[in-house]
Amino acid sequence: MVDFVGRRDELATLERELQKIASGVGGERPGRCVMLRGRRRVGKSRLVERFAERSGVPFLFYAATGASPEADLIRLARDAQASNLPLAHLMSAAQPRNWDAAFDVLAAALPSDQPSVVVIDEVPYLMDADGAFEGMLQRAWDRALQAKPVLLILIGSDLSMMEALNSYGRPFHQRGREMVLGPLNPAEVGRMLDLEPAEAFDAALVTGGLPLICADWPRGAGLWDFLDEALNDPVSPLLVSAERSLAAESPPNAQPRSVLSAIGSGERTFTNIARAAGGIGGTSLQRSLETLLVKRVVAAELPLSTRPSKERRYRVTDSYLRFWLHLVGPFIEEIERGRGDLTLARIRENWTSWRGRAIEPVIREALARTLPDDKLPEAPAMGGYWTRSNNVEIDIVGADRAPIAEELRFVGSIKWLEQSPFDQHDLVALHRHRAALTDEPVPVVAVTRSGADCSGVDAVYGPADLLNAWPL
Repeated sequence: MVDFVGRRDELATLERELQKIASGVGGERPGRCVMLRGRRRVGKSRLVERFAERSGVPFLFYAATGASPEADLIRLARDAQASNLPLAHLMSAAQPRNWDAAFDVLAAALPSDQPSVVVIDEVPYLMDADGAFEGMLQRAWDRALQAKPVLLILIGSDLSMMEALNSYGRPFHQRGREMVLGPLNPAEVGRMLDLEPAEAFDAALVTGGLPLICADWPRGAGLWDFLDEALNDPVSPLLVSAERSLAAESPPNAQPRSVLSAIGSGERTFTNIARAAGGIGGTSLQRSLETLLVKRVVAAELPLSTRPSKERRYRVTDSYLRFWLHLVGPFIEEIERGRGDLTLARIRENWTSWRGRAIEPVIREALARTLPDDKLPEAPAMGGYWTRSNNVEIDIVGADRAPIAEELRFVGSIKWLEQSPFDQHDLVALHRHRAALTDEPVPVVAVTRSGADCSGVDAVYGPADLLNAWPL
């Protein structure tokens, strides 16, 4: 069973919602709704199952399939019959043929004298273009469900659709509390796997903090031991999780998939992505990028400075998916024929350069969570800076706002190597790039895996300092 390291806050939030319902039993409208969203395989369903099991109240867990409305309603009746709702038999006896009727029967099956929990998983599968399901859900909630002491939990992996469910102008607007479940953070990964801070960051990058992959990582094992084992198991979560997520979110031959693969391979600019994706035209590429941006699979970033820039760069948001697209996915056939050793050798060869780029957004997030401290001021905006030719590139820029800042707070360099500390040469380069960005003597920061052996740096952060950004 996957360890629930780091999920205490989320469990506590759901327990508070249930307690509010228990306190209002017998009132006019005691029901409450939570809309839980998060990327696939971060453990949303398992979290809610654990909560429902711990709660001790009657609960129904229903997972939509999206096969057809008829199949989903049959599944609902079957899941209701298997639940411990006192009147669950009403659903199977009624055999509702539409969601209006299904919600009416569900309301009748819920107890009135004690709290209960109803979970609808994969809600986006039920949502249609004309909003019919949302309208039926809204009517049922307003008319019957909210009158019962029930905690209704709506779960979805399509982030944009789940956000739309509660957006202004949609039928279910403001009827539920939004809750986001992210992957395990580096500190949680380190605790779960019993790793030192530097190794915890490596594990977080490769697994993306996905609990299923972390659970497959032997406790205390190093990165290369884990990869050696995973790459020799064709059904290991490291190998199959990405493909399953991609298949669920888009057809495998869709154009956005080609664009995603190009970005995952390391291409970051519009022109290079177009070339790597097979010469996709400007308008078609733009549409594909917009699709990926809306789904939050890809992020678009601009240089952070006091001057406007159009030098947009793209990256895959999930570090596990980025790792898979670049270093695993293209070589699945090699692994399936028993040559995971070749894949592992290739990962070793490319590891330092891949990790150096992949760690940047994680370090920026850690600093954003840490500051202000006794060395640096608060920086509401955290990013990087680059020019088209990359002759000036700064890993960390802290500022008052983004993407066009009024005030720069500090600049920094990341050197994430095992045997090479941040040295005088790195400091000179950082000063030179700072001068190209601003005339102000803003503080300079070194973020380093192996310490610093030079003076003149205003702040130095190592793996242990950064890991403290996520208190356990």
